[in-house]
Amino acid sequence: MMTQIRRKHAGNRIVELFEAYLLNHAHGLFSSLGRLTRTPFTSAMTVLVLAIAVSLASSFYIVVANVEQLTGNLESSNQMSLFLHEGITDAAGQKLMEQLQQNPSVAEVKYISKKQALEEFKANSGFSDALNALERNPLPSVIQVLPRNALEHSEDIEKLMADFKQLPQVEFVQVDMQWVARLQTIMLIASRGVLLVSLLLGFAVTFITGNTIRLELQNRQDEVFISKLVGATHAFIQRPFLYTGFWLGFISGFLGWLIVTVMLLILESPVEKLSTLYNSSFELLFLSFSEFLLLLMISAALAVLGSWAVLHYQLRQLKPQ
Repeated sequence: MMTQIRRKHAGNRIVELFEAYLLNHAHGLFSSLGRLTRTPFTSAMTVLVLAIAVSLASSFYIVVANVEQLTGNLESSNQMSLFLHEGITDAAGQKLMEQLQQNPSVAEVKYISKKQALEEFKANSGFSDALNALERNPLPSVIQVLPRNALEHSEDIEKLMADFKQLPQVEFVQVDMQWVARLQTIMLIASRGVLLVSLLLGFAVTFITGNTIRLELQNRQDEVFISKLVGATHAFIQRPFLYTGFWLGFISGFLGWLIVTVMLLILESPVEKLSTLYNSSFELLFLSFSEFLLLLMISAALAVLGSWAVLHYQLRQLKPQ
């Protein structure tokens, strides 16, 4: 009986300690937010600078995401054209097209007969009268092939092109590999550029938050000295300052997302109009909900990291007189 009572008492004690721990952290979290509101101008200036840095990094990211979407719509520009021999009939060309459709490296296949090719050439070239004077159709049948992942794996495209050249029905294969290589290089440069700029802006968020917390710590030196004199640990003293850094990063991340979203909303209408003029279905991509949450987490984490680094150093330098 006594053992059960002790166990129950120990369990209740653990629950009480856990509740006290949560209440202590909740008090530190919301009291740090209240302290920020008591200096609205200083806090607003700091948050605004941080929000601009976050919005710049997010803007570069979303621009690259939209360009990647646009290049995905341009994959048809990298299609291969298989020009068939003169003696290949439409039936043989259709059969070859069906065989190519079974290739796992091929996304789409389109067969253009001699007659279709001539009609398209007449419609687009403006030489319909001259073409009508020809005794026979000089244009070959063509099979247009769109490779899978045309913008990502140029080696696969080259291998596929070599395989098509071996087909007995094919006279020659045409594809603009230089365009593919250029587009791949541009996207690689853009992606790495965004990564580098984001790292620099991330350091800026960390250093700006750290400097803000350093000034806050200097303004509260007397409070820190008293806490040290009564035996408070560095972890206990750091807690409200870390929460202040968290709020700075969290609010800045939200405002940064808001700035990017407003910018995209302003651009959305003219971009859609331009897309319509080019007969395209391109639509601007916005930050998804998961990306929004990730932005808040990264912004808050960088701010907390900057705060902790400054506090870890400064608290060791501050010693009660």
